[in-house]
Amino acid sequence: MRVLKGDLVEVITGEDRGKKASVLRILPRKDKIVVEGINQVYKHLRRDRKNPQGGRLQKEAAIPMSNVLPVCPKCDHGVRVGYLAKEDGKKVRVCRTCKTEVGKPF
Repeated sequence: MRVLKGDLVEVITGEDRGKKASVLRILPRKDKIVVEGINQVYKHLRRDRKNPQGGRLQKEAAIPMSNVLPVCPKCDHGVRVGYLAKEDGKKVRVCRTCKTEVGKPF
């Protein structure tokens, strides 16, 4: 996967286009991710003993993985990533434009 949990990503389409935030969760079977503060929706809560008032809870909803790009620390914007194997056998993601390592190795 080109995006991992904890990565800084930039949203490239939709209502939150241009915003940068970190990845909270990855849903690989659905090919979606949950990004902090992006695609906020309201969940309506029914009254119960724990929550006698009821109300609305604002939370992040999943967005398609194709709508985000990892942020390169050198370029400081969303970039396409390539993969490179280091001498010690670790596979790392690299920026396609400046060849800088993006995020942590696998």
